[in-house]
Amino acid sequence: MGRGLVLAFDTATEVAASALVDDGEVLGERTSRAVTLLEDVDALLRQAGARPADLGGLAVGTGPGSFTGVRIGLATARGLALALDLGVAGVSTLAALAAGAPGALPVIDARRREVFVADPAPRALAPDALELEPGTVCVGDGAVRYRATLEAAGAEIPPDDDERHVLRARFHAALATAFGPAELVEPIYVRIPDADRALR
Repeated sequence: MGRGLVLAFDTATEVAASALVDDGEVLGERTSRAVTLLEDVDALLRQAGARPADLGGLAVGTGPGSFTGVRIGLATARGLALALDLGVAGVSTLAALAAGAPGALPVIDARRREVFVADPAPRALAPDALELEPGTVCVGDGAVRYRATLEAAGAEIPPDDDERHVLRARFHAALATAFGPAELVEPIYVRIPDADRALR
């Protein structure tokens, strides 16, 4: 990766993930909620004996997922990048989830009785509209929530407590290749936010 110490985080799903990675070595990792992201960042740095000034870059999850969650992650990345003069790399939440479960199809709960999947571009659709090859392994909070529907379509869903369902920020750091200005990192919303729909 060549960026030295990288702070990675994703707040697009119910479980926020953060990790501190130094040239591919995971120094620390946390899962919590988006509202405690900065506390998690502080804890990761303290655990590694590092300071914010030691960071070489940021990797942030760009969604799709919760609109509020994606915005929290991007706003945090922009604030830290501005304060610390750091480059930022955006990483798809679906791609990071897939990296943690090779060969599986990541399925994120999109609310409104839909899921987000990559097909190959990210899109939202009803779980029963997802066309699956028999035996396809599906992972993520959408796979857990719609287990019965997906299994009826021939999918295999690991047990609810399987680690493959949990987003790990270490994969954001591994997938981050192009670091640049934070303001150029774009969110992947797939559909318009509820607030914007209400204004139409």
